[in-house]
Amino acid sequence: MIKNFTPRLYQETILATAVEKNTLVVLPTGMGKTNIFLMLAAHRLKNYPDSKILFIGPTRPLIDQYYNVFRENFDIPEEQMAIFTGFVKPEKRHELWKSAKIIFSTPQGLENDVISSRIALEDVSLLGIDEAHRATGDYSYNFIAKQYSKLARYPRIIALTASPGSDIEKINEVCKNLYIEAVEIRTYDDPDVKQYVQKIDMEWNEVQLPAQFKEIKYYLDSCFRSKLIEMKNIGYLNSTQVSKKDLLLLQGQLQARIGQGEKEPNIWRAVSLGAEALKIYHASELLETQSPQSLLNYLEKLNESAANTKTKAVQNLVQDINFRSALLRTKKLVELGIEHPKLIELKNVISKNKGKKVLVFNNFRDNAAKLVSEINKLGVKAELFIGQQKRNGSGMSQKEQKEVVDKFRNNEFDILVCTSIGEEGLDIPKVDLVIFYEPIPSAIRHIQRRGRTGRSGKGSVIVLVTKGTRDEYYRWSAYHKEKRMHRILNELKTKLQLTKRKDTSLEKYTASGIKIFADYREKGSGIIKELVDLGVNIDLRKLETADYVLSSRVGVEYKTQKDFVDSIIDGRLLSQLKTLKQSFDRPLVVVEGDEDIFSQRNIHTNAIRGMIATIAVSYGIPLIFTKNFKETSALLAVIAKREQEDVQREVQFHTKKPLTMKEIQEYVVSAFPSVGTSLARDLLKSFGSVKNIVNASEKTLKDVEGVGEKIAKNIKDAVDSEYKD
Repeated sequence: MIKNFTPRLYQETILATAVEKNTLVVLPTGMGKTNIFLMLAAHRLKNYPDSKILFIGPTRPLIDQYYNVFRENFDIPEEQMAIFTGFVKPEKRHELWKSAKIIFSTPQGLENDVISSRIALEDVSLLGIDEAHRATGDYSYNFIAKQYSKLARYPRIIALTASPGSDIEKINEVCKNLYIEAVEIRTYDDPDVKQYVQKIDMEWNEVQLPAQFKEIKYYLDSCFRSKLIEMKNIGYLNSTQVSKKDLLLLQGQLQARIGQGEKEPNIWRAVSLGAEALKIYHASELLETQSPQSLLNYLEKLNESAANTKTKAVQNLVQDINFRSALLRTKKLVELGIEHPKLIELKNVISKNKGKKVLVFNNFRDNAAKLVSEINKLGVKAELFIGQQKRNGSGMSQKEQKEVVDKFRNNEFDILVCTSIGEEGLDIPKVDLVIFYEPIPSAIRHIQRRGRTGRSGKGSVIVLVTKGTRDEYYRWSAYHKEKRMHRILNELKTKLQLTKRKDTSLEKYTASGIKIFADYREKGSGIIKELVDLGVNIDLRKLETADYVLSSRVGVEYKTQKDFVDSIIDGRLLSQLKTLKQSFDRPLVVVEGDEDIFSQRNIHTNAIRGMIATIAVSYGIPLIFTKNFKETSALLAVIAKREQEDVQREVQFHTKKPLTMKEIQEYVVSAFPSVGTSLARDLLKSFGSVKNIVNASEKTLKDVEGVGEKIAKNIKDAVDSEYKD
């Protein structure tokens, strides 16, 4: 099945392992991970000709890259390959799945398809996972891998990454989440890889922070230090020598204590001071590593928001004399047109390398856009490449991203300036030079950026560093993390003990065939995935009433503790309860969380107690408290099983419970195509009964205002068409 490709020895060696076991492949960028997957796909299709191959990657550019590799190197009709992204409608993905043999997909949309049973993982003989280091926490990879391992008739997983991380716990988590049974690791120094490695020259170009910048830095540092001193004075810090990581950890701990009901007077003050300190830390980072304009934009945004927010941290911060001094000095710097020395150095590097293909990485969108503008003034053409998320009006669609990458690949311009989006999935055969506008402390991201060059020839990397700033700390942090990662990887070759995870579930309490309707807005709660794990069939759709429908008579309104209290304050809860009570014979309210519900918001405890009493007594609705999404899922599954199997009640989507004959009549007529409640009332007023509407002709129906030819025809078709089972 393979054409136009001759495998290298290390690729064949890795393939031999991947044929036998679920394998994590750790291979430097540009060393042909794609071709290993290609060979394994051919092997699996040969052994299981009626099966499918599924590849998932985090971005559309990566998906396109793999699709193109298979189109060029795999002997298969193009119509038997398909690309799934969020831009392909679920119904279309369902149809494509039936005919395609090889599917390339981003994970989020595919996760929805698995939840809704639109695709059958049973038919997949190989699951390929690129950028496998992402398989931590609640990333979509983990759910897909778990369902695949459970459902596939012939399961095999190959996971690919250039840099799994420098933390042994994280690497083990990735292996556990992806059901890895073997690890194949190669570094640039391994003898079977070394002959294929292109030389990459690394340079660290250092610049000095000018005196005007140091003056602003003094004010920002003084402001930052004053917040830490006050936190220490009120007993929430032991030392003022803390890092950003320390502050974020402390903030999380304080918020947890507040959530558990702690009433210590200074705890809110400590949280506010911590928030102020983090904002100043960010401002200082912009000054040291970016540009005066970036800093000014940020400080002015804080200053403006202070007038429109009730957040004490922002209000207190902008009144600080050091903050105001830094703001005034930054304005002066921008007015004088004084730039960061990094920008000057970047222009020098670009000027010396005219005619070469260059990638420039910058962490911040605003500054990246400025770099494009400044580079274009040199007489070379640069373009911007950023992510999809809209921030301050900026953001690129997947289509726009693809167009930019294609133009760069086709030599329509020479300089591509990108944020972190460019670290993964850029299929550009020849990049001569990669420039880091600032060092980054992550070993994974450092390796990915560096790996954009040196693929088909000698490459160069230049990192711009401002001396005496966090740039230097980040430089050495990434260096030591990468060293540690290589050491861990070498140890993993002999020491990592991989075993298949044994999942425990409540399947004995549930059964196949149980169905729950769930509001699509609940997908992010964790409950949906847990219900799928328990063997429940999920139908995701927009529900007008309730969050979960468990049978024709049971509808569940689900709230987290915070949302429960918020809905009391904003008045939503009572109207939701009224609708729930009208729609279901056995309504239910579930409140999830393990904190103190009375400390969620600044609201009197009697208000919460009063609402609980109203729900239980006035409305007669059971109120059940659960600790977490697993407990909530187990509860919903047990109730659904009881309703649908033990009591044998249908689960219905059209669930409104009629209360009067009038409502029954409106209910029946509103169910006709294109007829809502309002038009149903008009029809009933005009004809007097459901029977008369059913017996009316199309012409007579059209006499009612709001009923046109199409609606009249739809009603008659529904009435007159023969029922087919």
